[in-house]
Amino acid sequence: MSAQFGKCNFDGKPVDPQELDQVRPVLATYGPDGEGIFRKDNVGIIYRAFHTTKGSRLESQPHVSPSGAVITWDGRLDNRSGLIHELETDLSSDTTDVSIVTAAYERWGTDSFAKLVGDWAVSIWNQRTQSLVLAKDFVGTRHLYYSFVENQVAWSTILDPLVLFARKAFSLCEEYIAGWFSFFPAAHLTPYIGIHSVPPSSFVMLQPRKHTIKKYWDFDPSRRIRYRTDDEYEEHFRIAFGEAVERRLRSDSPILAELSGGMDSSSIVCMADTILARGSAEAPRLDTVSYFNDSEPNWNERPYFTKVEEKRGRTGCHIDVGMQESFMSNFGSATFAATPGSDGGPATEANRRFATWITSKGNRAVLSGIGGDEVTGGLPTPTPELMDLLALCRFRTLARQLKVWALNKRKPWFRLFFDAALGFFPPVVVGVPQHMCPAPWLNPNFIKRNRVPLTGYPSRLSLFGPLPSYQENVATLEALRRQLACSSLPSRPPYEKRYPYLDRTLLEFLYAIPREQLVRPGQRRSLMRRALGGIVPDELLNRRRKAFVVRSPMAAISAEWDSLNEMSQQMISTSLGIVDAKLFCEAIQSAHDGKEVRIVTVMRTLGIESWIRTIRNEGILVPHPSSVVDTSAVLPEPRPLAEPPP
Repeated sequence: MSAQFGKCNFDGKPVDPQELDQVRPVLATYGPDGEGIFRKDNVGIIYRAFHTTKGSRLESQPHVSPSGAVITWDGRLDNRSGLIHELETDLSSDTTDVSIVTAAYERWGTDSFAKLVGDWAVSIWNQRTQSLVLAKDFVGTRHLYYSFVENQVAWSTILDPLVLFARKAFSLCEEYIAGWFSFFPAAHLTPYIGIHSVPPSSFVMLQPRKHTIKKYWDFDPSRRIRYRTDDEYEEHFRIAFGEAVERRLRSDSPILAELSGGMDSSSIVCMADTILARGSAEAPRLDTVSYFNDSEPNWNERPYFTKVEEKRGRTGCHIDVGMQESFMSNFGSATFAATPGSDGGPATEANRRFATWITSKGNRAVLSGIGGDEVTGGLPTPTPELMDLLALCRFRTLARQLKVWALNKRKPWFRLFFDAALGFFPPVVVGVPQHMCPAPWLNPNFIKRNRVPLTGYPSRLSLFGPLPSYQENVATLEALRRQLACSSLPSRPPYEKRYPYLDRTLLEFLYAIPREQLVRPGQRRSLMRRALGGIVPDELLNRRRKAFVVRSPMAAISAEWDSLNEMSQQMISTSLGIVDAKLFCEAIQSAHDGKEVRIVTVMRTLGIESWIRTIRNEGILVPHPSSVVDTSAVLPEPRPLAEPPP
């Protein structure tokens, strides 16, 4: 997780060294392991290193290629040996990641991006063509932002310097704000008009007065994996999942894994222990961190993560998150937060304990179970399978599966058939589920302009073309991409997040097998449970789905009612036409009275209000009434990109 910042003047003017100097302290907290600077004529680039592998300690960045391209790489390359073999050069197993990436770009140009497997973001300045290429991995695990105004472009893996040192105020991106109220905004957006995020699986080409975006890779919807027996699917899953975990154990310092007691994190820890035991991973040790809250009656994770600790013979860090701490102290905070999800406010006791633990253990990478529930069949619904059978016109099999699922779900078979058929109709016809409808306290005009992001970017499945289950997989992955795009980058202390369930090879396998392998009647996550028997404790594999925790936020609202009530009377988001203060007051009053409310959206509304106050205090926000802008009238569609020379 290194950090970089760059600036280029396409009009030929030299980059002011002072502009780079003011950025250096901001980047230093994210990259404490040394600095590299490239400055020549109209381009200046700063690189701050954060080492997580042996090879990264040998890198010198920004890296200049034989052709003169300046490459700045932030990432972990998982298919090193395959690329070295394909390139057929004098590269060796000791060659650094950035050198392999450079050789690939010299050979294949932007076509090389599709060949890079791992978590990464890269910038490439080509002096000869006066062009800048910015690219990210297929799922967007790393951040890479840019601003482009006439003849000047600035880019950074950290959003802060693009905002703080722009020497201007910004209008807010209305679609981004709307997305935060639902399932996160689109991955190419930032909160600020004029600052963009490189989309996942895409590269951006920036040239004088020209800004183009191209997708370099996508899943193959025609790919099918079909075996004769369940055993073969299970063996393939163990291999693919094991490889996904092993790739993320590449580190010369101990790895820390989140261990919640659920199937996702427990499977990662148990598989990692298996890999470490046979000596095929670089990491010297695996530590764990678990969270508990004994005040929550429906959250009893301790017996489950303890069972994993018993299996591995080691106890990890246990952090009590039940202690109530004032979240009202964040409102009006003088600490800058670039996005609503940034941890710009005061640290909680839980965060302080985590920081102390990770520092004392020397952990620099954290394994996360995000995505496991979504990609391995965590939702026990027959709808995707039934839609596939409909699209394939396999009516005899459809009739049989409707009967089996109807008995399991205790629903009439025609109800299940109706639910499957509705998936092919547009949202405007079938409507939006109640839990996805815009919050009633949002301004009606704001809802009218932003209904698509407010309802989670719903899409219609096609009866023709790729299988409906594949289309749903892609839609789910887009939601995960949006979530990752909004994640804040830690700096106190710095560490990088790694996501085994979002491994490209693993997803290619899961998207190519029959849906009935993942979910069967009465068998949520059927393939995963069958494949990991003997690796993960049975108590974890057979436990029921974890309950959602909703008591703590409502308790916090009751405890800080006076401050919240006062704040809701003077909401800046109301003056911006986002929130109806009166209706929001009624919502938090209901929460205070113990009534059922959409508590997640309530908390996000408070977070948005807190964040807007922060950027207003920094003088970043354009004064009302033009501080919130409808981006549909601002951002053009990306133009098709001709392949540039390397």
